[in-house]
Amino acid sequence: MNTSQYRRAPAGMPSGVPSRAFAIVGSVLAAVLVLIVAAGALVSGFDKTAGGEVGVVRNGGWLDDNRVRQVVPAGSARTWTGLYSTMHRYPAQQRFYTITADPARGDKTGVDVVNTPSSDGVEMGIEGTIYFTLNLNAKALEQFDTKFGTRQFRGVDGTLRYAYDGDEGWSSFLDAIVRPVIDNDLRIQISKFRCAELVSSCALVQNGAQRAPAAGPGDPDAAGQANNTNIAKVQEAVNESLPKDLAEMLGGDFFEGIKFNLARVTLPQAVQEAVNKAQAAYAAVSEAQAKVAQARAEADANKTRQQGYNACSACAQIDIIKALPPGVTTYAPGAGATVPLK
Repeated sequence: MNTSQYRRAPAGMPSGVPSRAFAIVGSVLAAVLVLIVAAGALVSGFDKTAGGEVGVVRNGGWLDDNRVRQVVPAGSARTWTGLYSTMHRYPAQQRFYTITADPARGDKTGVDVVNTPSSDGVEMGIEGTIYFTLNLNAKALEQFDTKFGTRQFRGVDGTLRYAYDGDEGWSSFLDAIVRPVIDNDLRIQISKFRCAELVSSCALVQNGAQRAPAAGPGDPDAAGQANNTNIAKVQEAVNESLPKDLAEMLGGDFFEGIKFNLARVTLPQAVQEAVNKAQAAYAAVSEAQAKVAQARAEADANKTRQQGYNACSACAQIDIIKALPPGVTTYAPGAGATVPLK
């Protein structure tokens, strides 16, 4: 029989003490662990926002719902937001959305221009910037988060993001929801003008270009002023219609201070190349006309000069002597006659 199974406790120590000690230590460790978890959960229930962002807090506890709990204003102090709640952070300052052919400046990757036809069917390229601010009213923010903060939007890189996922998520939201409204407004306004009414050089390559002196040898300044006036009309019309269309399409007044700045209107590459060739041709014609005018003026001057020589033969000889190159010492007009010049 193995007697080691029946070892006795040391003298003076009651049997069962080690088991009770281990139980006590285990209970203490468990209590400490529970306190650590509780403290962590308690600390995570506080949050704050930076100066340029506003937060929409949603419940997220195990036994709680996922409704909006509160709205935390921009630049807040540490605020109690509840255990296991989540905060959706949106921009609180003025933002802008740029449409441009410069890949380094646009909000979309690569060249990004709104292409839309004019009333006479020429594809026009529109570049500009839309300035706006998110409506910071608490009720509006709750509605905005419910409509657009609970779904994802695919970015230009193919990744799905929420609107509150930093600048990338916000840009994905603008591209998917706001950009179509902008494109539609520009399409409507540009279709009200002919190409030449927005870009004067467009008249050079259209039918009847020979009857469009504003783009050729006529008064380009007047044409340019008219184009600038029409571009200003497009900009004003977009500024008037865009806020209404955004509110209607998004289902609420979620943006404030909306302002569109039309930077420029461009022609398609093929049309622009044709314009450049036409302008070069006009330049060549102008140069030829200048040469003709110069030759005519020289002929008139020679005719007048000859009439003077006929009246004064000595004057002709004097002019000949004046035209002799430097260094000539003797002039021989002919018939054995010589005239010393020095």
